[in-house]
Amino acid sequence: MKICDLCSTMENKPASAKPHQFLSEISELRTFRSTRVGGDFVEQDFQCQRCQARLTHSTNKNDLGWTLWQG
Repeated sequence: MKICDLCSTMENKPASAKPHQFLSEISELRTFRSTRVGGDFVEQDFQCQRCQARLTHSTNKNDLGWTLWQG
């Protein structure tokens, strides 16, 4: 199935961007602890109800805010 325009644009948005209206949470919030100050971050997986694409949202400053998984 072709990835919808909303999902294609999500991967270019920052971590502060909210998920678009067709993205639903498919995993629990994962919290990662760090020994560094301010190094803690969270990740969560989403799936689009229109095109079935999967995206991961991360607040890790070393990762992309939104990652589109293809394949």
